[in-house]
Amino acid sequence: MTAPQVMVRGRPYDLVTGGAGFIGCNLANALLDEGRAVMIADNFTRPGVEANAEWLRRRHPGRLSIRGIDVRDADAVADLASRASAIYHLAAQVAVTTSVLEPREDLEVNLIGTLNVLEGARAASPCPPVLFASTNKVYGTLDHMEQVLTPAGYRFRQGEGVDEHAPLDFHSPYGCSKGAADQYVRDYARIYGVPTVVFRLSCVYGEHQHGTEDQGWLAHLGRSVLDGRPITIYGDGSQARDVLWVGDLVRAMRSAMARAEQLAGAVFNIGGGSANVVSVRSAVDMLMELAGRRVPVRTSGWRPGDQRVYVSALDLARERLQWRPLVEVREGLVRLVRWLRAEQSAPLRGRARPRRPASRAAATAGRGG
Repeated sequence: MTAPQVMVRGRPYDLVTGGAGFIGCNLANALLDEGRAVMIADNFTRPGVEANAEWLRRRHPGRLSIRGIDVRDADAVADLASRASAIYHLAAQVAVTTSVLEPREDLEVNLIGTLNVLEGARAASPCPPVLFASTNKVYGTLDHMEQVLTPAGYRFRQGEGVDEHAPLDFHSPYGCSKGAADQYVRDYARIYGVPTVVFRLSCVYGEHQHGTEDQGWLAHLGRSVLDGRPITIYGDGSQARDVLWVGDLVRAMRSAMARAEQLAGAVFNIGGGSANVVSVRSAVDMLMELAGRRVPVRTSGWRPGDQRVYVSALDLARERLQWRPLVEVREGLVRLVRWLRAEQSAPLRGRARPRRPASRAAATAGRGG
């Protein structure tokens, strides 16, 4: 059972930046189900965020507020932060490929946007706790850890995964912007006393994930299979990730926020762990089996900064958050396919709208939107 949340008394809401995105809407829904008031800040540029916001409005007409703002707007962020009992900062530019094409925009959203959130929290008195969604990309390609190819995909030769003491090695503009933001968040606890916690996330998947080829790959693959569209696998398909069901992530976030004062400045690697590792090819095979159809699969070259294997070591999360993942891979994919089918057959009013063409209007919705 989750401990009562640490909060600043007298503040009317929990603030979730990127709250209409995939992780954000699942988190907001859990908070609202607990009876908490939630303020979502989102600029609504990610595909599917309008549908997620509509779903939340239908479920929670009383305690939900939504503001269409960009985290690069320092004044707007400061205004919302000044009245927040807690801040979950999920808003980001989330794709490595986009960061390579638009490095300045990636930096402005991920680093300057995060600085705006931190400054907003620091200016409030007392400071609300801040939980930041970072990424495993801060560890780079992990060349210092020996990696071997097995029939099940790439694996580390030794150990169960990457722990929080692994050296930082930012690859790609996305890795640099999120990595720099990650370090700012950590340092604001040390220098300014803002109670911050960093989650370095592995691959998160689940309901309300309107994934694309560039980000949110399990949902993208599942939707492609259901729609009968060919799938492109980048690299050799043996790259492996510890995948984490979004509900398990929300539990970890709630646990961290409940302990924010004690955890101030802490960093956690959060993923499915060694029990929930899956390769891209095996995920495709499993999704086709669950969907009951097969689609053509083609391959293409490796993408910049792609890790052959990433698995989170969860010892610190188990110890300090009293947390572990509960949903194993196959059960999670069953749930994902079930939701994708329902979303596919839902009336247009409740479905994600067609993807907008890429532009310089940065996607600052939550990770995986």
